[in-house]
Amino acid sequence: MNINEAFEKAKQAMEKAHSPYSNFCVGATLVTKSGKVYTGCNIENHGIMAICAERVAFLKAISEGEKEFEYIAVVAGKKGKELEPTTPCGYCRQFISEFVPEDFKIYTLDETNNIKEYKISDLLPENFSI
Repeated sequence: MNINEAFEKAKQAMEKAHSPYSNFCVGATLVTKSGKVYTGCNIENHGIMAICAERVAFLKAISEGEKEFEYIAVVAGKKGKELEPTTPCGYCRQFISEFVPEDFKIYTLDETNNIKEYKISDLLPENFSI
């Protein structure tokens, strides 16, 4: 799957976000080394146990037995507004880092369709490891 297709799927996932408290919607497309694709959206609740789109995508993939990942594409923005360049939160960065190599790619898209590329090691240079 090329990056533009991944962003389109992430946008579709973003539309399914449940974010009644922040109105901030996130969609993610995770592509595995085997070519499988998993999407996720953020899901908020009244408490503090909301879950991010990136972790939803990873959880779906891992629960299906996937262990090797190519990249993740992330889109975000307020409902009805333009996209905002958004990288995974700190919790997601740590979560992701436990399942991918240091050069794993994270792509974001902004309101003018500019693609930014990050490595997980750039976003989380000092992860917790055992």
